[in-house]
Amino acid sequence: MKTVLHSLVFGAAVAFSPSFGWATIPLPAVSAARSPDTNASVPLTPVLINQLSEELRTNSPALAAAYARTNAAALAVAGVRTWEDPMLRGGYMFAENQDMMRMDEGDMFYGVEQRLPLWGRPAAMRRMARAEFEVEVAGSDLKFQTLRKDLALALFRAALAGETVVIGEEDLVWLKRTLAAADARYRSGAGSLTEVLRLQNELARRKDQQTTARELLRQQHVSLNRLMNRPATSPWPELILPPVAEPVVYSGSLTGFASRYEPRLRQMREEVLMAEASVDKARRERYPEVGIGVDTRNDSSNGEWRQTEVMLSFSLPIFNRGRYRADIAREDAKRKAAEFEVADMELAVREEVHGLTVKIDAARREALLYRDEIIPRSEQALASAQSAWQSGTGMFLDVLEARRMLIESRLMSARAVTEQWQMLSELVLCCGLADLEALEMLNNNVQGAKP
Repeated sequence: MKTVLHSLVFGAAVAFSPSFGWATIPLPAVSAARSPDTNASVPLTPVLINQLSEELRTNSPALAAAYARTNAAALAVAGVRTWEDPMLRGGYMFAENQDMMRMDEGDMFYGVEQRLPLWGRPAAMRRMARAEFEVEVAGSDLKFQTLRKDLALALFRAALAGETVVIGEEDLVWLKRTLAAADARYRSGAGSLTEVLRLQNELARRKDQQTTARELLRQQHVSLNRLMNRPATSPWPELILPPVAEPVVYSGSLTGFASRYEPRLRQMREEVLMAEASVDKARRERYPEVGIGVDTRNDSSNGEWRQTEVMLSFSLPIFNRGRYRADIAREDAKRKAAEFEVADMELAVREEVHGLTVKIDAARREALLYRDEIIPRSEQALASAQSAWQSGTGMFLDVLEARRMLIESRLMSARAVTEQWQMLSELVLCCGLADLEALEMLNNNVQGAKP
């Protein structure tokens, strides 16, 4: 058997070795929160997400709680007793002819009784405790992967909020420049006051929208700081959305990988093993308890030994047979329920993988549509409408409509890219992978295997 290391913990980890048993291993203390450089823009890449995930692993109180429960379960395995504590007893006899009885039988007695570890009961309890430990290990892994997914989603939301602010700032510059041109046209008699007032309203509305967008960006940073266990007002750099990701191919290999390594499904399979251990433990509890004892009698007047008794005791599981059968049936029913839940979860995972690949493909196609077709056409339409309006051959409303289409197209493109990467993060969790790069490698292998 090999040595297995389970679960990093705040200050300690737990390991099991067949030679040395369970042990608590000291680890470095919690690292301090790192302040990012807020003077530069940072591309949101899988490498950056991995770096922040390691900080999350170190600083998250939720993970600390999960690892502490894992340590507690490991110590519970080490705490399973093979031998029960022996029972010591002693006493003094009072009788009418005490002197005679003291001489014949002894009036002071003492003894010890020991319960015997028979029927494999301690081993069954140890298997049960070890199964509970494996459930906690799988639960701590599930907690980390879930928090890592939440962190990735929050990072992409923050990048989208930042992109919204950038688009709004560029729109503010355009509105101010166009307002100046409209005012010059109005003063020269080539334009109308309606155009100036309309642009002033658009500018005021955009300023208010920018205030809201900046507040939403700060809220996204607060959410990130909560996940990273940093102070709520810790600054963040400007996060830049990644480019459109490559397509993800739905295949039987992908669903098979998810069925084997999806973290919640792995925990549920460990719960099935724990239920099987619980059934075995319930079956062994119906066997009688056996103990052996020794009693010795002495004469209290001179301390001389008089007699020794050796006794064998055992319980009679007669009156509780129905209860024992009910306990076994109850634990077996729990085992069957756990197995059915695993089967249902496997179907749900397959469905989720298919649904995520469909959403990822839809978001990718939408992002490419806006990037390659709609945004270039909208920019061309705005430039044409503005040029026609400035030359006096076009309508001012066409300029505003072209501007609205361009702003909406850029926002929709950013949202589509964000949605694609968020769905990819969901797929990483569903497949139980280490990061987005591992998903890319798995997808490349699937594509390479296709004829």
